[in-house]
Amino acid sequence: MATTSYPGVTNSASQESWKFQDNYVERIMDHNALSSAHPDDTLILAGPPRVTLTNPALIFDKLLPIGMVQQMQVTQQKPTTPMQAIGSGRLFFVSGKAQGSASIARLFVNGRNLLRALYTNAVQSGIDVTKFDDQAAFSSTLNKAYMNLDSELFLIPFGLAVFFRDKVHDEIASFYLELCHINTWAIAVNAGQTMVLENVNMLFDRLMPISASNVGLKTSSNYNPDDAANSTLFKTIFQSESTTPIAAGAGNGQDTVNSNY
Repeated sequence: MATTSYPGVTNSASQESWKFQDNYVERIMDHNALSSAHPDDTLILAGPPRVTLTNPALIFDKLLPIGMVQQMQVTQQKPTTPMQAIGSGRLFFVSGKAQGSASIARLFVNGRNLLRALYTNAVQSGIDVTKFDDQAAFSSTLNKAYMNLDSELFLIPFGLAVFFRDKVHDEIASFYLELCHINTWAIAVNAGQTMVLENVNMLFDRLMPISASNVGLKTSSNYNPDDAANSTLFKTIFQSESTTPIAAGAGNGQDTVNSNY
């Protein structure tokens, strides 16, 4: 049986390895559609202002998934000033603390609106938003929509968690935005448009990397980007003779391996 020739990888700047018609750069990309992050594999959740890094699993039962999000952007900026010293023509740099901002656009529907969803930590704490001098909602019975940014409610910070997975449920990265404060809320209606969106801009104190490995379905793909060709996922896709094919969903307790299909 003929041996399949897989593309190589250019991972060093040498004449021998850079064959651009035969090689990928950095890693094998034959199955990258499965191992890339996609918007539908990304989950956004609102919760408490701070995350506990020693045991982040303790916070997951306090997080509310925010549905119908159409757009989210997170930006970090670090103020950096170029400096020179008399007697030298070289630059050096002085940096300050990183500053973070984020924005979210979400479909405007009956039920929790975007501000209400973001402030789930205040609701879980039992705060009556109608008791503030500037109330955030019309009444305690009609409190699914928060809109008054002048309310003291919006002086309370909240947190946002973002989980990134690939198509085989392996964790790519996750982070938590701490001490979020909203500085802009907008809603616009235009004739002929197919939807109405809420838009929120916010500032946050810091972005903390977290692990979400214990959240959601976990399969047995064992994808290793540093050694992709020897990963279970790659061998399964290309039917390596050294690997038994894995049935769809294997590893989640729902299907079993069948070597005779």
